Amino acid sequence: MDNFTGEPQTSIAGLPVIIIGSGCTGLAIAHGLKKAGIPVIVFEKKPVVFSPGERDWNMGLHWGMPILKSLIRDSAVQALQSTQVDPNTPTKPFDTIKFLNGKTGEVITSVPSPDFHRLRRSKLRALLCKGLDIRWNKRLKDIVFGHDGSCVTAIFEDGEQMMGRLVVGADGSRSTVRESILGPDLAPPLRLPYASTFAQAKYTRQQALFLRSFHPLYIAAVHPDNMFAFFGLQDAPAINKPEDWTFFFYISWNSPFEQQVKEAKTYGNNERLAQVKSLSRGFTEPWKSAFEWVADDQPVWYFDMAVWDPSLLEHTWDTRNGRVTLAGDAAHPMTFQRGQGLNHSMADAAKLVEALTSEPNQIVAIQNSELEMKDRAGEEVRSSVANTTMLHDWNRVLESPLMKAGLQQNR
Repeated sequence: MDNFTGEPQTSIAGLPVIIIGSGCTGLAIAHGLKKAGIPVIVFEKKPVVFSPGERDWNMGLHWGMPILKSLIRDSAVQALQSTQVDPNTPTKPFDTIKFLNGKTGEVITSVPSPDFHRLRRSKLRALLCKGLDIRWNKRLKDIVFGHDGSCVTAIFEDGEQMMGRLVVGADGSRSTVRESILGPDLAPPLRLPYASTFAQAKYTRQQALFLRSFHPLYIAAVHPDNMFAFFGLQDAPAINKPEDWTFFFYISWNSPFEQQVKEAKTYGNNERLAQVKSLSRGFTEPWKSAFEWVADDQPVWYFDMAVWDPSLLEHTWDTRNGRVTLAGDAAHPMTFQRGQGLNHSMADAAKLVEALTSEPNQIVAIQNSELEMKDRAGEEVRSSVANTTMLHDWNRVLESPLMKAGLQQNR
């Protein structure tokens, strides 16, 4: 590692931008750079874009959709409809998300959700992988910075080395790049005293029609016992085959750290499912039946929530002369109840591409990009914590950013 702090001595012309991670953030950045004529290579630790049985989920994209469209090629824009949870039904220009009293079923409020897209992560990634130089099965081992201050080399566990002008860490909330530039003490996300268990399931035709009758795409609930729940569609490949529809749903609750540690040592899948099934029995429909109808060995996944605020002074990282930066969940993992993560990731991508294409001095470009990102996303991370806290406190639910601001961007 070098300690160079002066001006670059060697031309970076022709060197690629190295992106670590083929999530939606990294792929969006790669497309934006490619459109701008900047060489870019994506490195992904997994062997393929999506493996059978791999965990999949869906994401909300609303104010970030025009940003994504500006980064990708026209043919990909036209294909975005195919990545929606219901590819057969166009997104409504204006819709609302109903929030129920999770115990009684009474509607608490309806939050406006204009141009709200629910996208399957696996399908969106598969679409965005097209037309890019992606190197699979490449797990990052180290980042070495050239002594002249102009280049950087990514070293992978299989021995391959790639020299570039910039490394972009877009490798998720447990980012290897973030740990590399900040160290093991500052890089880990801040754990919160909340937990959630997610499920995906198919049902009989009659059951599926019943569950979807509450809303064709999504519905949420806040429970007086300080719990939050979401229910939505994950995949509807055919309109007339409800038995092939997959639903995606979860319950989240207060979970002290001591309880999280204890459960981590003793709980497997069946215990997690039994736990959330027990909670669901006190819920209104569709959660009550959705959990009741799944088999007792239904695969689920559990999250203890965590965040990382890039705007904190102690989280300031050295860009090493504008040669390393972070984006997306690698830069600002946040809680998910307000559905802002993917939107901010798209904003990160656009701002980084804009900075690299409009500012010839890469040091200044990265400074400008990070200054905007840290301010914008840092505010959203803090807002997400406040939102999650209030949604799990029945007496403060209506004060939460979700109830007050809906899905709007903080600014």
